[in-house]
Amino acid sequence: QVQLVESGGGLAQPGGSLRLSCAASGFTFSTSAMSWARQAPGKGLEWVSGIYSDGSVTYYADSVKGRFTISRDNAKNTVYLQMNTLKPEDTALYYCANDLRGLGSRGQGTQVTVSS
Repeated sequence: QVQLVESGGGLAQPGGSLRLSCAASGFTFSTSAMSWARQAPGKGLEWVSGIYSDGSVTYYADSVKGRFTISRDNAKNTVYLQMNTLKPEDTALYYCANDLRGLGSRGQGTQVTVSS
């Protein structure tokens, strides 16, 4: 079955950086678009970024454009989210999903907290 395991979250200061990873198994990763979504406390799920199966095209929510970068390594069945210039409003539980818009199967998430 589909398994997605996110890691790399933690506590960061405003302006800091974190790199999230998502290890995938149970489906053909190399032919699947992937995405990241997040859910802040008391809020709904927010799509963050998506990437085509071959990595040729990427999409970003306006709230993270210019600060976050999505990438993937099909040889390692892993998708990444490099997060720079973090803001307190980036605090959320971050999930990866096996589709472009964050609506597919998701993992358990990794917590990102941005605070001084």
